[in-house]
Amino acid sequence: MRITSEFKDILIIVVVVSFVFILSYFFDVFSFLVIFVQNNPKSVVYIDEVITVLITLSISFAVFAWRRLIELKKETAKRIKLQIELTNIANTKAKTEEIISKQLRSEIQQRKQMGLK
Repeated sequence: MRITSEFKDILIIVVVVSFVFILSYFFDVFSFLVIFVQNNPKSVVYIDEVITVLITLSISFAVFAWRRLIELKKETAKRIKLQIELTNIANTKAKTEEIISKQLRSEIQQRKQMGLK
């Protein structure tokens, strides 16, 4: 089984998120924020809107990335098709040059033979 770069990226994200979760759980990284909200409930009036916007933003970025991935796949397929066409054209050109070269050599040999006779 071949491990793709996408799988590696997802694995790294899962490991980092798990690490951050464990650190925040054991060390109470954002406990100051919880204390601030408990002590000043009026100062954080829009916390639910901020959380909603952040969740919407993360989902929007995921959709954006997915659409760019689809576009990238289409563009890659188009470029591969063009590359194949270019390769075919180059092969045809090489064969044509080879045929012309053979014909020229044949004509040169014929003229040499005619000049010698």
